[in-house]
Amino acid sequence: LAASSSSTTATHISNPRTLGKSTLIVSEACLGTMTFGVQNSPSDAFAQIDYARDNGCNFIDTAELYPVPLTAPEYRAGATEEILGDYIRRIGSTQRDELVIATKICGYFPSSPVAAARSYPNPPLDPAPDGRLDGASVRSACEASLRRLNTDRIDLMQIHWPDRYVPAFGMTTFHHDQKREGDVPIYE
Repeated sequence: LAASSSSTTATHISNPRTLGKSTLIVSEACLGTMTFGVQNSPSDAFAQIDYARDNGCNFIDTAELYPVPLTAPEYRAGATEEILGDYIRRIGSTQRDELVIATKICGYFPSSPVAAARSYPNPPLDPAPDGRLDGASVRSACEASLRRLNTDRIDLMQIHWPDRYVPAFGMTTFHHDQKREGDVPIYE
């Protein structure tokens, strides 16, 4: 996954700042999209993205898990990324280059509808596999997000929650004796 070289200028970005140690320049505010697809229709989502962009927001956050709530009858893992992908298709690659897109991969999730939806655009896998953070799952999640987002890159990939063999919230070290074959390397 490559960082977007075109999202490194601060033109028309509200209160611009560098994202961590990267070269990406992001707006102070980030548009969260977790309601796109259940609580907000695609047209509502497009209007919200347009409004945010018109007001200097170039940073958009989504996740392979979204939309929420997962208990809604119309819930479908990845639907929010699909809506954002439709928006990106509508605005084209030049305007996409003005955005910084962040998404997230799920950690451990038994019989995960999210991991099952990584087969997009094909129907979800049945039975649903467990969601994990091993190398194959990270690659599969990235490839599915790229397809749903209709883009050639993810500017920031995040872990939505960890597998529990990695340092959990509040822990400061990783116990190497808990490492599994095929795990994504963790460097301290």
